[in-house]
Amino acid sequence: MPSFVSGAMLPSALAADARGLDALRSQAAADPKSAVRQAARQLEGLFMNELMKSMRATTMESADALGSGGVMGREMLDQQYAQQLAGLPGGLHEAITRHLERQMGLAPGPIPATGSANNTVAPLDGRATRLPHKGAAGFVEQHQDAARRAEAATGIPATFMIAQAAHETGWGRKEIRHADGSPAHNLFGIKAGAGWKGPVAEIVTTEYVGGKPQKVVARFRAYASYAESFADYARLMQDSPRYAGIATRAAKGQLQGQGGAAAFAQGLQRAGYATDPAYADKLSRVINTTLRLQRSLAA
Repeated sequence: MPSFVSGAMLPSALAADARGLDALRSQAAADPKSAVRQAARQLEGLFMNELMKSMRATTMESADALGSGGVMGREMLDQQYAQQLAGLPGGLHEAITRHLERQMGLAPGPIPATGSANNTVAPLDGRATRLPHKGAAGFVEQHQDAARRAEAATGIPATFMIAQAAHETGWGRKEIRHADGSPAHNLFGIKAGAGWKGPVAEIVTTEYVGGKPQKVVARFRAYASYAESFADYARLMQDSPRYAGIATRAAKGQLQGQGGAAAFAQGLQRAGYATDPAYADKLSRVINTTLRLQRSLAA
């Protein structure tokens, strides 16, 4: 992760000054979004500095002709030019900022054209020993009320449902979207079968056929809000014969704690909720992560 600092860019810091980068690193926790912007400007400055070095190398002016003092002065001038060029509107730093914010969960990103609604976001896959970024905590808080209403209807713990929504959408960063980029509010990857009469969103997703992943175009249900997504998921758990056993166990209080999390995830996989052969293991890890996130939010 690059070094950055909250607040305004240090005016006297050169783009390639290691001390300036250390200062950026030490102050990052105070204001992550501002820190990301400054990191992006530093990275753009470094890039511009290297670009100017390459341009200088093509000129006829030799180091022998300039002398050691001239070379040093030229390098310092190039660094200052690079710093001034970095951060201009439409520059490389804007693309870097957007990328870093999506990676850190500070801003939602559009679903990739080849994304899947059934894949866990990469930083969480196999790394449940670490809490995810702050965006994950915001995701949990955002959907708690709707999940609790769904819990009242199904008996399935709200935490399990929030975790499943997090798994399906990569903590909100890989949501299913319409062709115009607007959200479909489908948090659970529920497909639009023949019986679905509501709006749909078509995306390229990953399905496992014979244990091997392949890209297919699939139709997914679309909703007017995230609350509708949770309510429709609750109806699916209650009304579908495939998932009736899960809802029954939840209603009897048999899905509690970590053991219940594993049973819930395995029950979904056995019922064919997703084609990913590792779905239950991935979902169990995200549930445990969500439980720890909720404890940290309550502390």
